[in-house]
Amino acid sequence: MAKSDEPALFNKVTVYSLLACVGQFAVGYVFAQKWGNKCSTADRWVLVWLFYDAIVHFTLEGPFVYMSLVGNVATSDNLFAELWKEYGKADERWLYSDPTIVSLELLTVVLDGSLALLLIYAIIKNKHYRHFIQITLCVCELYGGWMTFCPDWLIGSPNLNTNNWLYMWVYLVFFNGIWVVVPALLLWQSWRALADLKRTPSVSKQD
Repeated sequence: MAKSDEPALFNKVTVYSLLACVGQFAVGYVFAQKWGNKCSTADRWVLVWLFYDAIVHFTLEGPFVYMSLVGNVATSDNLFAELWKEYGKADERWLYSDPTIVSLELLTVVLDGSLALLLIYAIIKNKHYRHFIQITLCVCELYGGWMTFCPDWLIGSPNLNTNNWLYMWVYLVFFNGIWVVVPALLLWQSWRALADLKRTPSVSKQD
């Protein structure tokens, strides 16, 4: 194919998809400021991530799971399908209901989405089980990321398109990397919090 005949890298769907991601983050930020106004600055940023995380799981990955169970993204014709078709340019497994991807997304939507909401509640209400939930959620997110890509890496990454910077660095690296970097940072936060709790001397009750 001649270079002039290649499809444009950016089109309306590309722009709308990226704007949708920005919009989801903005909604998460607004929710965090509204319900986390009594939390520390650090925890408000954690809430921003958790709201964004839950929004993505339920409003973007949820429709993907539905489309994959009743058919596939490639043959679907709706707004969410168009968004996933755009991402499918970078990883075509999302277009054709790859069993590993769909299995992981089922867990992600149901388990990770629910844990994110529970963790939001635990942080806002300062519940004792906050870091137990935080560690559990982060491990689930990291495991999901590993199992999303490792099977394809082991067979030479035939489904991944790394031919241009948008698909490689934005779709594959950035949008998947944040679900590695942020959970890793939250695991470190939980580690520090539990270590601080251990160092804090207990106060015995007086009879």
